[in-house]
Amino acid sequence: MLQRISILLLLNLFFTSIVYAQDAAPNYLELGITQNKTGNYADALRNFSIEIEKNIANPNPISFYNRGFAKYNLKDFRGAILDFDKAIELKPTYFEAFIARGQSYSMQDNHKVAMNDYNEAIRLNPLEATAYFSRGISKMKLQNFRGGLSDFNKSLELNPEYAPGLASRGESKVKLGDYKGSLEDFDKAITINPKRANYYSSRAYSKLKLGEFATALKDYAEAIKLSPDNPDDYYFSGFCKTQLENFRGENGEKGALEDFSRSIELNPMKVEAYYGRGFSKSKIGDQRGAIEDYTKAAETGNNENAKILYDGKMSKNLLDDLRNGVQDKIKMAEYTSERAEIYFNRGSAKAKSGDQKQAMDDYNKAISLNPIYAEAYFLRGVAKSSLGDQRNAIQDCSNAIKLNPKYAEAYYVRGIIKLALSDNTGCLDLSKAGELGYNPAYQVIRDHCN
Repeated sequence: MLQRISILLLLNLFFTSIVYAQDAAPNYLELGITQNKTGNYADALRNFSIEIEKNIANPNPISFYNRGFAKYNLKDFRGAILDFDKAIELKPTYFEAFIARGQSYSMQDNHKVAMNDYNEAIRLNPLEATAYFSRGISKMKLQNFRGGLSDFNKSLELNPEYAPGLASRGESKVKLGDYKGSLEDFDKAITINPKRANYYSSRAYSKLKLGEFATALKDYAEAIKLSPDNPDDYYFSGFCKTQLENFRGENGEKGALEDFSRSIELNPMKVEAYYGRGFSKSKIGDQRGAIEDYTKAAETGNNENAKILYDGKMSKNLLDDLRNGVQDKIKMAEYTSERAEIYFNRGSAKAKSGDQKQAMDDYNKAISLNPIYAEAYFLRGVAKSSLGDQRNAIQDCSNAIKLNPKYAEAYYVRGIIKLALSDNTGCLDLSKAGELGYNPAYQVIRDHCN
């Protein structure tokens, strides 16, 4: 009897140790999902990548879907599409992945392709309100306002208290000239969520179109209080004030002039604001100032669609950050006169001092001594880029990536240079850099890839 109890005790200890061992191993999928829910998308992405790599022989569509979700929220829409592609390949009935991929295409203004995904999601699940809502957004972007209205109606049948659906239906009514009808939708959206500035802006615009300038102003004031950096709200607030003959400001409130000036401060390319300020200056007798603003409006209008891109020559701060990042990962080797590291480090020091050509000589020597020196290829590529040799800089970054497929910084720099050369595959490089943990890539993606 005593022996049986001892055996049972040993078995219990054995099973307990297994449980503890299992508990000790992190569940990267669950951890990533929790981080997605709390908005920690960069860490979530890393955990999903670990989970995917661990299960490369038996891939899980849920891992790819959730990593795509993280990339979407980091504004890496190209990268997100690749993950949603894989999720759908593994699970062709994954309607959520069709919706998410459609939304990613929509964020790239590829609404016709997005519509195909929404249609498939609706076929798979005709009771999913989000699919109708998202398809309605794409129809609106394609100028199909009646189609958008129809989809928003269906979405709201399935989810009547969805504030974005109500606001979007209001927007479709505005596009169709039904300003009074739109007010009901905006009113209800604001009741459900009174902290969304754009709902007040939209309602204000409908009131403006109905000639209700005083009440429109109240809504623009509320929108500005909730989101004080929207140049459009200041412009339309100024417009309402011109209709009420309030140019300078009265009773302690700002006038149209101040609103137009604030709009221009927030967006120096805001042509309408220059025109509005010129009009206001003319009304108060400042004809010289009015002429200046009208002239500025005309000049700015010619450049309104100008887009600032990286020119491939990165700032000194960025270059130093990249060099320091590389050197931080390298431990000092034992001294010998022919070691590649000596030339590599001397080249980096020369580059920091501004002597890129001399730095190149040292990187060349380092590579001749160690032809698989990924860091030397990378920094030689950075030096070439600084000297304007972008094509060969790309090749050096590519060599670094061949030697180290997880070289995030090399993907990052190659991506920037490609964008400078109008090669949009640079966005895929930036996506890969972000996936590998180089978070600055997402700022460039947000600015130049969508």
